[in-house]
Amino acid sequence: MEVKLYKTRSGIVIESEARFFQYQEQEWDTFINDDELLQKVTSWLKHATPLSGVNNPDQLHLEAPVGEQEIWASGVTYKSSKLARQAESKEMGGSDFYAKVYSAKRPELFFKAMGYKVIGPGGNVRIRSDSKWNVPEPELTLFVSSSGCIIGYTIGNDMSSRSIEGANPLYLPQAKTYDGSVAIGPCVVLRDTPLPASTTINMKIFREGSLCFTGETTIRQMKRRLKDLVEFLFRENSFVKGCYLMTGTGIIPPEDFTLFRGDIVWIEIEGIGVLSNPVN
Repeated sequence: MEVKLYKTRSGIVIESEARFFQYQEQEWDTFINDDELLQKVTSWLKHATPLSGVNNPDQLHLEAPVGEQEIWASGVTYKSSKLARQAESKEMGGSDFYAKVYSAKRPELFFKAMGYKVIGPGGNVRIRSDSKWNVPEPELTLFVSSSGCIIGYTIGNDMSSRSIEGANPLYLPQAKTYDGSVAIGPCVVLRDTPLPASTTINMKIFREGSLCFTGETTIRQMKRRLKDLVEFLFRENSFVKGCYLMTGTGIIPPEDFTLFRGDIVWIEIEGIGVLSNPVN
C-alpha cells in the first residue's frame, strides 16, 4: 500500500491510485506526526470522494510538505561523497576527517533549517554570494515522527557551498545553513514496506534551456542504514512535531562545475516524484 500526501494552499491533498482527495480540515503538523498515519489515511480513503478534474499534482498549488518541523541532514553517507569531500579539503589538511567519519560508528549529522525556511516545489533555492563553488545535493529525505518512527519519504535538495566547507570543516554551518539553502517536496510518500534498495535518485541541471549535468545513484549505495541515522539523531534530541532527516548524497558534480543563477535543479526519486527548483 502506498499513498502520497501533498501540502497545498487549500489544505492537505492525498493521492491514491492516481486519484486525488481533499482531506478533512486538519493542521499539517498534527496530521503528519502520527505513527499510525498510513492506517488512518487508508481507512479514511474508503469513504472519500475524489476531487473532480484533478489528475496531476501539477494542478495543485503545492507548498513544501513541512510545518514547524526542524530539518536535519546526514553527511558522508555515500563513498562518492567521501571522496569528493576529501578532495575539496585536501589542500587545507581536512581530508582525513571525512575518511574517518565515513567509517566511524557515529554518523555526521547537522542542523539544516527550521520549517519556515524550507523552499517548496518551484520555489527559488539560493547560492551564497560569498562562495565561488556551489552545488545542489539530491537526497532521500525521511519524515520521522516525534516517537522516532520513519513515517514517510520525500525529496530534499541540500544546497551547499563546497568552497566554504572545503576551506575548513569548521565552516560547515556557513556552507550548509543560509536563506534558501534547502528545498523539500513535492510530497510525503507513506508505504507499508520500506523503499527498495534499488530505488533510483536522479538529478539533472539545466542552464539556459540545455542539460549541463546529469547523475544517478541508488539508495543501495548508501553506507548507513536509515534506522541508524534516525537513532543517532534522536539521542539527546526531542522533536515534538516530528522532524525531517536528509540522508546524504551520492551524486557529486565534477570539481569544475558550479551552479549559476538561473539554473534549474531537477531531482527525481523513483516512487516519490520530482522536485524542481530554479537557482537564485
